[in-house]
Amino acid sequence: MINYHNIIKWIAGYAEGANADTLIIGVSGGVDSAVVSTLCAHTGKNVLLLKMPITSNEENTRLSNLHAAELTREFDNVREIEINLTSSYNTLQGNLLQSFPNSPLANANTKSRLRMVALYYAATCHGGLVVGTGNKVEDYGVGFFTKYGDGGVDISPLADLTKTQVRELAKQLNVNTEIIAAAPTDGLWEDNRTDEEQIGVSYEELEWAMEYLENSTTQQLTPREKEVIEIYLTFHHKNKHKMLPIPTYRITT
Repeated sequence: MINYHNIIKWIAGYAEGANADTLIIGVSGGVDSAVVSTLCAHTGKNVLLLKMPITSNEENTRLSNLHAAELTREFDNVREIEINLTSSYNTLQGNLLQSFPNSPLANANTKSRLRMVALYYAATCHGGLVVGTGNKVEDYGVGFFTKYGDGGVDISPLADLTKTQVRELAKQLNVNTEIIAAAPTDGLWEDNRTDEEQIGVSYEELEWAMEYLENSTTQQLTPREKEVIEIYLTFHHKNKHKMLPIPTYRITT
């Protein structure tokens, strides 16, 4: 069982070291952002929840509103702000489409990057830190995040926890059961596809693949396990550029 008190102390300690007055979290209605925002609330620091709909799915919006309402009701140090970015996104997309072809992937990434801009605007105004919501499989396994979008953060409290561990932590923190049970989705696509539909495997399978490859075991694999390994490695190699430091040319004599 994860000791969430240690994570709370780590967040608070980092914020104090950075002289940050406020912790800024984008809440999406998913379990990851719900857990991170609850952990931040327990630090006693000022916490700002940003709800940033962009042509968003009604269910994601409902769960986001539900979590924000419950957290602000329970903690005096937490407040919420909604910034509807739909018109900003539509304007930017319209300008871009004058010079570039329409790309569903580029559109999805643009939504994530617009949210990052809003988060850092708030962080600058409040002298705060943007707190990331990515978990271990997303951040270091398959790179399932938008570069300079939801990957653009100051600290990542969950980046060493699997999705399974995040859900266990959510139960310990009394996160709403609807949010814990909801199918994971990044909410960036017009067809409201889930993470599993995008990747082709479940988070539980990705966790298994990550552990299998880290331990270099020689067990016999089933056809499905071989397929999962192949999918994991495909995403890992394709997205490795997100998980590594920016390549820098070094001057030599």
